[in-house]
Amino acid sequence: MGCFLFSLSFFICCVFLPSFTFSGSFSTHSISPNFTASHFQFHDTRGAFLRSQNGTFKATIDASPPSSKYYFSIVHSATKTINWSANRDRPMSSFDKLSLTVNGVTVTNQTGQTLWSTPQFNSDISAMQLSETGNLVLVDAGNNTLWESFDHPTDTIVMGQRIPIGKSLQSAVIDEDMSVGDYQLEVTDRDVVLQWNKMNYWESSMDPEAVRNSNKAVSLMVMNGTGLYLLASDNSTVVEVALNGLSSFRSGKLGPNGRFSIVRPPTRSDNKWEVEFAGPFEDCDLPLNCKEIGLCTRKPLGGICSCLPEFSYQTYGDTDCMPANSSLSLPSACTAARNGSQLNSSISYIKFGPGMDYFANNFGEPVKNNITLSVCKDLCSQSGSCLGFFHEISSGSCYLLENHLGSFMLADNSTDRLGYIKVLVGSSHSIGSNINKKQKFSVAGLVLLNLTVFLIPIVFVIIAILWLRKKRLSRTKTVKLGQSNSLLSAELEMISIPGLPRRFDYEEFAAATENFKNKIGHGGFGSVYKGILTDQTIVAVKKITSSGVQGKKEFYSEISIIGNIRHVNLVRLTGFCAQGNQRLLVLEYMNRGSLDSALFGDGPVLQWGERVEIALGTARGLAYLHSECEQRIIHCDVKPENILLHDNLQVKISDFGISKLISREQSTFFTTMRGTRGYLAPEWMTSSAISNKVDVYSYGMVLLEIVRGRRNCTLQRYSHIAENDIEGNGVSSYSSGSELRLIYFPRIALDMHVRRRYLELADPRLEGGVSSEENEKLVRIALCCLHQDPALRPTMANVVGMLEGGLALSEPRVKSLNFLRAYGQRFTETTTMQGPTSNGAAIATCNSLSYISSQQLSGPR
Repeated sequence: MGCFLFSLSFFICCVFLPSFTFSGSFSTHSISPNFTASHFQFHDTRGAFLRSQNGTFKATIDASPPSSKYYFSIVHSATKTINWSANRDRPMSSFDKLSLTVNGVTVTNQTGQTLWSTPQFNSDISAMQLSETGNLVLVDAGNNTLWESFDHPTDTIVMGQRIPIGKSLQSAVIDEDMSVGDYQLEVTDRDVVLQWNKMNYWESSMDPEAVRNSNKAVSLMVMNGTGLYLLASDNSTVVEVALNGLSSFRSGKLGPNGRFSIVRPPTRSDNKWEVEFAGPFEDCDLPLNCKEIGLCTRKPLGGICSCLPEFSYQTYGDTDCMPANSSLSLPSACTAARNGSQLNSSISYIKFGPGMDYFANNFGEPVKNNITLSVCKDLCSQSGSCLGFFHEISSGSCYLLENHLGSFMLADNSTDRLGYIKVLVGSSHSIGSNINKKQKFSVAGLVLLNLTVFLIPIVFVIIAILWLRKKRLSRTKTVKLGQSNSLLSAELEMISIPGLPRRFDYEEFAAATENFKNKIGHGGFGSVYKGILTDQTIVAVKKITSSGVQGKKEFYSEISIIGNIRHVNLVRLTGFCAQGNQRLLVLEYMNRGSLDSALFGDGPVLQWGERVEIALGTARGLAYLHSECEQRIIHCDVKPENILLHDNLQVKISDFGISKLISREQSTFFTTMRGTRGYLAPEWMTSSAISNKVDVYSYGMVLLEIVRGRRNCTLQRYSHIAENDIEGNGVSSYSSGSELRLIYFPRIALDMHVRRRYLELADPRLEGGVSSEENEKLVRIALCCLHQDPALRPTMANVVGMLEGGLALSEPRVKSLNFLRAYGQRFTETTTMQGPTSNGAAIATCNSLSYISSQQLSGPR
């Protein structure tokens, strides 16, 4: 009897409850039609029912804890990374089923409703296969592909997957909810861009890690074991992001926060994924890093969030920024469409800036150019979708912020854009519209009381002033005598500072310079005049006009340090004046003027040997400032204008003493912004620490100008210039009516270094007076100085060693120099001009574009 009951129970379980009794097992590589699967059925394998030939990938119906939402997905087995999902916006339960028939694949819930399915096909399906690349494929009896998951990407690209133009990656809402979010990575015929609500905030070719190899139209994006590539229709590389080393598995994912990251499995003991690339790299470049109307301030490896001026965090639950004035409210796109007619509301604007910018401004075109602020404001007021605007004073460009507002940022470059946020003043719910007469009288009484309390102290102050004035008249002589003694004591204390050079009166300088008539130069801190002292010594008098002039005691302290610096390649400070607000310096007079005149002027061409001596002398002077003088000095403004020449081309660096001094006991770094556009190191434009490597970068820029004999950024006339060829007098030809283009020489130098064509970089005016080996030395040293990573730049002492031949030449690291190509590409695309122009116009254009920030181009890392 017992045996009979056991047999009956076993029969019932097998026939009527198969899914509750047995768990499904893996199928390898291929499944035939008339197959069904659910998470419950395959719960022992976490919903996995199909794996690739070697088990690298598996097909599952599973959920990411703590979510109870189940998805039909392709997963990388070793890392449990989801690379593709079918039913992103319509999740399953653990009992919902996937069915494979000859007509296709369908995901249905328990009521029979279709949650996802493949389209109709012209032939029957023979099998569903999972390849070793993670591609899920449906094939017919002839093994022809009818459908594949690679053609329908979600938020991830894997090695071997090709994403053509028109396809995109779309982020998930959060990691546990794979519904389509607001971020999109779009492949266009020009680039790969990241978008938030159709607004661009990152482009691959503008990233420092990316290299644009040609201007061909992009056909598709692909990733392999060496990097991410944008290919043309002929499979040539248009843009590449090269990664370090080979890897058997990489995936690029557009995360819920809007950042596209390329990662590979852990290789270290901490078992953490290795992020090989991130775009954008800076948190403040993400559209919603600080939520709507939040303000993001850059800091290393992150960003600090706050609210815009006139906005504050709300104290009742959420952390969104709202107008601090409670009578103001933010319009939505629909209320803004009423142009302020929302019952009792009217439109106003809250102004912020300068120094603040919006993430999308550098990636979108203005709606209008050359218009006034009031016209720009009217455009926003009349637009139903406009929630704010930016107006650029210099160009008159107007940028509208429409439909959605993201985070704002403190600008990391000099911008004259002013921002305005649209607000509604008053509403049907405002207190003011319902105040009755009794309330009005109460308000008036309160105002009168406050006014009385305010006036009483003012009356007392007036009486006290009158009394003190009368008393002061009787004490004038005594006070004057006391002041004189006090000033004398203070002066004696200051003059007692050891090491001060000779002190001059202002009148002596006025007489020596004929009342400052003979101006011989001008820099960031003031003008320089030629002067003749009473002993007939010819000097250079620098009249400091910078608004950052220190007080007398601090000024004297720094002068005492600068005055004691002695080096053959540094301009000597021989005297000074500190009288009232006047600050003047007496410097050695260098009768050949500055390097920029000798190098770029119309005088005799500097010969190669002279240029090498100038480069060496400048390097020796900087090396002394950085490591040999008593206090470490970072120059911060190395440029040809601050390199002076004497009769025998003796080289001396000027203006080094005006920069901030750093003692060995103090911090090695400081972060005050200084310098000249075109010579600024990338770290000036980020929150990175500033060290003496900023001088090394500037020196590298100067060294390239010494090699070429022209500014690194110049407008050149040409007819046809091949990609990456050199401008003017070299490869290109000149002709009347030809196009003017802004040429960025550092980019050309990098390209020619890669090709080992150094001789073509030399100043053509030298007419063969330099060998390829000599030119190679200076170019390679210059490029090493320009590495984007300051740690890769040599010290100035090592530069001296390489120039003198005591140290072997270093090899420039191209990956840390690729940002120069991004700069050059940006210049040539945005500054093409037609027709003749004056030299002044060319210089103005170059100055305005001589440094493009990493946020605009790449986001330096």
